[in-house]
Amino acid sequence: MPEPLLATTGLRAGYGGKPVLQGVDLAVRPGEIVAVIGRNGVGKSTLMRSLVGLLPASAGGIAFRGAAVEGLAAHRRARLGIGYVPQGRDVFPRMSVADNLTVGASLLPKGERPDYERAFGPFPILRERRGQRAGTLSGGQQQQLAIGRVLVGGPALILLDEPSEGIQPSVVQQIGRTLVDLNRRTGVTIVFVEQNLDLIRAMAQRSYVMDKGRIVAELTAGDLDDRDLVRRHLAV
Repeated sequence: MPEPLLATTGLRAGYGGKPVLQGVDLAVRPGEIVAVIGRNGVGKSTLMRSLVGLLPASAGGIAFRGAAVEGLAAHRRARLGIGYVPQGRDVFPRMSVADNLTVGASLLPKGERPDYERAFGPFPILRERRGQRAGTLSGGQQQQLAIGRVLVGGPALILLDEPSEGIQPSVVQQIGRTLVDLNRRTGVTIVFVEQNLDLIRAMAQRSYVMDKGRIVAELTAGDLDDRDLVRRHLAV
């Protein structure tokens, strides 16, 4: 069994002194696709923000490639290989598609030439629209751009927060298939928060279930084949 690429131990975090994460323990091995599910308001997005460094941990630890990172700023975690696609996509709307991708390339080691095929290969629409302002793209195209921007930085781990939010179902399924294919071809590890039952079942190899700021269950690949079981956990 390989060592975890990402692991948390007793992770606690919150906002303004109000605790949200109540001691999260999880481990994700290299090359896995793992979902984090649960009803709204249980701490899933807070977990993502804590992992990437946008919200400081109040207690507990986060390890990436075996090294503690909970004390590192977000930009330092990104340079180590942690990519993050936030809820709502968060592209730079007044900048072109190409310029958005250049921002992702800024995370590469000094002297390494950016390979924009990392984004254009999985998402050909970005090549077609590379001169277009990001804010004029559709919601699905903006999500592809947000993921492509992360890919240009060459991450080992991609954290996605609600990738299906506000996107038409056909595009959601296309993005899901693309990410699964990317995982198979490159071995990139993916952890994603999601409420969309079909996307969870299409992408995840296993899943953690959160409730009240804790991991309360873990679902195997076999469990994820049971729609009713997964649906119940989405309404924990």
